[in-house]
Amino acid sequence: MSSSNNVKRPNDTAALRKANGQPVRALVVDDESSLSDLLAMALRYEGWEIRTAADGRTALTAAREFQPDVIVLDIMLPDIDGMAVLSRLRSEGSDVPVLFLTAKDSLDDRIAGLTAGGDDYVTKPFSLEEVVARLRGLVRRSILTTSADDPVLRVGDLTLNEDSYEVMRGGELIELTSTEFELLRYLMRNPRRVVSKAQILDRVWNYDFGGKASVVELYISYLRKKIDAGREPMIHTVRGVGYILKVPAGE
Repeated sequence: MSSSNNVKRPNDTAALRKANGQPVRALVVDDESSLSDLLAMALRYEGWEIRTAADGRTALTAAREFQPDVIVLDIMLPDIDGMAVLSRLRSEGSDVPVLFLTAKDSLDDRIAGLTAGGDDYVTKPFSLEEVVARLRGLVRRSILTTSADDPVLRVGDLTLNEDSYEVMRGGELIELTSTEFELLRYLMRNPRRVVSKAQILDRVWNYDFGGKASVVELYISYLRKKIDAGREPMIHTVRGVGYILKVPAGE
């Protein structure tokens, strides 16, 4: 982790709050008390309400009682690991954004964390400022409404409501994770335009995910299963270039 304990909020980022004016709630789960205390301090500086947990079972109880808006979750915990914690939360219907912390740095480990339902992944040691920035991005995508006059994006029979975070195709409601939602929103804001994997990494994840385009491919495959399954496909691959969202021929 960065050796500096000076936590600075960027000049262009005022205190982030939920749409109802309430402070953001974050649950920090790590068995290293020095690390969780430092993260908690940084997030309290952001004006957030914080709860911490040092093991998986305590984390599950805290998540159910505290109802956080985002979770920082260490994978290696003394009882049940972070993957199992997230699996239980997802099985209970929770779609809270989760940022994994881990000492592992292989691509397979990163994809495993994302496949398990995580929304982001940070390896130790890490920059405290970077973690805070990523958490702000996850919260923005999951709970904040936009100021656009019309919050509904439409491409053919596919609609995405930026206020209610509802996605429908042909009148059928489609459940998406916060990252899948943000990816679809980016595609729908650029209909009939080819966007590259690099552009998607930059706009959806807000940073270069180690240059690993396979993460984009993974989430495109998730979207296709939910958006295009049993229907005329809307998400198309342009080999060597990127992806395009367009209305099926005949509609």
